[in-house]
Amino acid sequence: MYAVVDIKGFQYKLEKGDKLKVPKYDLEVGKKITIPEVLLISSGKEIEIGTPFVEGAVVEASVTGQGKDKKIIVFKKKRRKDYFDKRGHRQEFTEIEIKKIKVAKKAAKKTAPKKEAKKAPKEDRLKEAQSTE
Repeated sequence: MYAVVDIKGFQYKLEKGDKLKVPKYDLEVGKKITIPEVLLISSGKEIEIGTPFVEGAVVEASVTGQGKDKKIIVFKKKRRKDYFDKRGHRQEFTEIEIKKIKVAKKAAKKTAPKKEAKKAPKEDRLKEAQSTE
């Protein structure tokens, strides 16, 4: 079973037991997170797609660590203009581990029986078409 979730504007494909780095949450290590923004759930045979989210579906995770990613260097230069700019950036992240993917069971939908429209015999339809011309 896997799920596609939206976490702070990023989409991730998750399975139970996965560890991943997401944008920083201000939580201590060991705290639990519930993510209700589930976009898709697949159980092998069935795929359920939300509009925009799957109703009753929740992903539970726990925080396993906090940290910073490796440094990214941003360098800009315009030749012959005596212009250059060098900046560095380290993005903070929270590492989480997926504990459960919960799905609410669907209630059976009752639909009204469809009414069939009676067709006029072929001869009557031909007469109607000729009379309108």
